[in-house]
Amino acid sequence: MGEARDEGLYLVLVSIHGLIRAEHLELGRDPDTGGQIQYAVELARALAADPAVDRVDLLTRQVHDPSVSPDYAEPQEEIADGAYIIRLPWGPRRYLRKELLWPHLDAFIDNALQHARRVGCTPDVIHSHYADSGYVGSRLSQLMGVPLIHTGHSLGRVKLERLLASGVAENIIESQYNISQRIEAEEIALGNASLVVASTNQEVEEQYSQYDNYHPKRMVVIPPGVDLSRFRPPRRADPVPAYAAEISRFLHYPRKPMFLALSRADERKNIAVLVRAYGENRQLRDIANLVVVAGNRDDIDSLSKGPKEVLKELLMMIDRYDLYGNIAYPKHHKSTDVPDLYRLAARTRGLFVNPALTEPFGLTLIEAAASGLPLVATEDGGPIDIIRHCNNGLLIDPLDTDALGAALLDALSNRDRWRRWSKGGLSGVRRYYSWKAHVKRYLRELQRVKRRYHKPVIRSHKSRLPAVDRILVSDIDNTLIGDREGLDILLGRLQEAEGRIGFGIATGRHLNSALKVIKEWGIPKPDLLITSVGSELHYGTGLVEDVGWQRHIDYLWKPEALREALDTLPGLKLQAKTNQRRFKISYNVTPDSMLTLQEIRTHLRKLDLHARLIYSHQAYLDVLPVRASKGMAVRYLAMRWGVPPDCLLVAGDSGNDEEMLSGNTLGVVVGNYSPELEPLRSRPRIYFAQAGYARGIVEGMDHYRFLDAACVSECISWEI
Repeated sequence: MGEARDEGLYLVLVSIHGLIRAEHLELGRDPDTGGQIQYAVELARALAADPAVDRVDLLTRQVHDPSVSPDYAEPQEEIADGAYIIRLPWGPRRYLRKELLWPHLDAFIDNALQHARRVGCTPDVIHSHYADSGYVGSRLSQLMGVPLIHTGHSLGRVKLERLLASGVAENIIESQYNISQRIEAEEIALGNASLVVASTNQEVEEQYSQYDNYHPKRMVVIPPGVDLSRFRPPRRADPVPAYAAEISRFLHYPRKPMFLALSRADERKNIAVLVRAYGENRQLRDIANLVVVAGNRDDIDSLSKGPKEVLKELLMMIDRYDLYGNIAYPKHHKSTDVPDLYRLAARTRGLFVNPALTEPFGLTLIEAAASGLPLVATEDGGPIDIIRHCNNGLLIDPLDTDALGAALLDALSNRDRWRRWSKGGLSGVRRYYSWKAHVKRYLRELQRVKRRYHKPVIRSHKSRLPAVDRILVSDIDNTLIGDREGLDILLGRLQEAEGRIGFGIATGRHLNSALKVIKEWGIPKPDLLITSVGSELHYGTGLVEDVGWQRHIDYLWKPEALREALDTLPGLKLQAKTNQRRFKISYNVTPDSMLTLQEIRTHLRKLDLHARLIYSHQAYLDVLPVRASKGMAVRYLAMRWGVPPDCLLVAGDSGNDEEMLSGNTLGVVVGNYSPELEPLRSRPRIYFAQAGYARGIVEGMDHYRFLDAACVSECISWEI
């Protein structure tokens, strides 16, 4: 693996779901492998070509699944000189749709930190793509202390709004799309991002404005680029591409102008309205052919529910309007066929048609424009800016079938105007949508936000805990203490390990309170103490404070403004002064009268205030810096001192332990746990003990063979 050099930029892009490889992208294979994938790969390639950039890593998911290409199991693939796809193992090995990956995202974070250590350099920036990567990118930027850039691609609130408008029940939307979790991840990303890169002004003004963390001063419009070496207009000397035969076999008169629609088989792409508009307009059918390229398939019945329904409706409409000989709907195409498709349509003086219900940007639109093919496209989202910049087509209402048919007729009615549109597309793309122009603006904005950050360097330190090859970190109250005999058994086990096992405590208590309890219960002073719900970190018998952690978590921390904002809310009462710390504001709560956590977050976000809210035992609310928590402190320790996450066993009993328990650490929930941890039961690396208190920790240690396994990770299987 190459290493980033000190003099240039090291950039990390994160795109978690879908199938990503450097060449022959399977765009349209499924709803998760669309334009976002191509955007991320081409952005990585374009950034690496700039002399200011030394290395670009595109982090994604490693997939071992016989139903997909073995390419996606390769841990590393070079995109271009200095640009790499890094596939990290996390979650189930097989290929899954993105909605099923949410429970495993913390494991991706842990493995991404280990990758940074292997490279030997902290990135200058992390750029997340889509909501799931936004959650991951936020945590990584917090842990590493580097700025986050975020691109949403499509937004959960917009999707929810459109699904509700189409009549889908809210409970169905939630069960199918995990929409509330997606929206919360987007809020987290927007709250943490130093820069949000949008593709269009409409995206900023109409879509992002629906979010609590809408702060347009941190948003910039930088349209994606197009690879002008692949997408160009047809030339007279060009041979007829091989794919022309695949289209022609469907058509009676293949030389007629071609209406080309190219997208995934997704309901949002609104293919049915285009086919209906074409089928119901006899004049259109006489003057032009319709070509619908909707992903790849062998057998429609083998597809997932969404694409299956879209394609079955397409076939039914072809039969209803008797479009045989007028419409082509090929089953397969390769990414290398796509430029030929645009040029075939341009050669016939046809049109590219995008009738999507919403189109956040529309990469296919600029590809078509770069090929000299005019557009008829939805009036929602990116097409507005593209057609304004290129002056190369018409906008349509995607829900008005008759208007769509009329627009298609109008667009073909004037040959001189078609030529002007074709030329306008070519010049507009070169001016506004080249990757070189995109990267120039991108790097200028990156340098602006980068100047506000101090970049820490991850060094390969040996653990400061002598002779330790793994660490137990436990909460105190109701986990470590509560059963004297069980505690004695646990301490005896640690003593028998003869110094191989480090011992740490992570607690919501402040330092003096934690030390008092440790003394009362006769617990040996731990090697490390995480106190005040993760806002303070001390080492060894001398209780040396980690000043670096204090500097790290001070980011965006405004305690006075937070207290002022929270004082007006019902059900919250500040705890005694002794429980308030520099980086922790603590409240007693009255559950019946307090707002929900989501309502409190919304209140703070609208004031541009950023904090982590930790609710525990249905009685306490701790307000911390966004980078502080017991879980973040544990990962900071692992990253700083080079302890692999699967050599950390963490034990807890309540909500403020949840993040600490998640990810690649070995989690143990003791038998007397609080109900708020019940949703963690399905997580693969969280063991729910039968025994309570310290006996539960011992049970968990036995479950993982923590004291005797040569390599703890050998005991764990991710496959579910």
